[in-house]
Amino acid sequence: MSVEFDSSRLTIVDHPLVQHKLHILRDEATGTNQFRALVRELAIFEGYEAMRDFPLEDVEVKTPLETATCKRIAGKKVAIVPILRAGLGMVDGILELVSSARVGHVGMYRDPQTHEPHPYYCKLPSDVGNRTCLVVDPMLATGGSLIAAIGELRRAGVRDVRALTLVSAPEGVAAVLDADPNVRLFTCALDRCLNGNAYILPGLGDAGDRIFGTL
Repeated sequence: MSVEFDSSRLTIVDHPLVQHKLHILRDEATGTNQFRALVRELAIFEGYEAMRDFPLEDVEVKTPLETATCKRIAGKKVAIVPILRAGLGMVDGILELVSSARVGHVGMYRDPQTHEPHPYYCKLPSDVGNRTCLVVDPMLATGGSLIAAIGELRRAGVRDVRALTLVSAPEGVAAVLDADPNVRLFTCALDRCLNGNAYILPGLGDAGDRIFGTL
């Protein structure tokens, strides 16, 4: 059964290097150390795409030879908001791109029976409403946790929310885009579907367990 959603707000980051790294990430034989490194590297690729449209302004720079007119990002402030715990694996990759970003945290756990998210922690920068927020979580399955996290940011006054995931199910993409008419979603792979236990197929297993070695 096909799932419909607003594809104009979904960006699939399908660079050849991303696809290559994804095949290693999916492999059940990939160990914790390599898995963790790949998550960080893929977050860098996604970060580039998520911040591609940041506005620029002119700035004068004195080089060793002359004064040049260069470009810099115009007034954008960034907050990275990982959904605990798996989202932590993507934070360092984004920080490599924007080292001045603030980092908030949203804690969610999923009921094993209903698959519904339950928030247990939320700590955001005091000026988060003035920042572009990059919500990061490797897996987008049902979309419940991401929808709840985006809700926390909207209640805190955030206007520009961009969600970054590595592997997504169509059902989760549709749910997130339907729940918030302004959020933008970035993913490295749009997988086939969810199974009866709300796991992504073909997926890559439990990202949190594989990042932190708690299998």
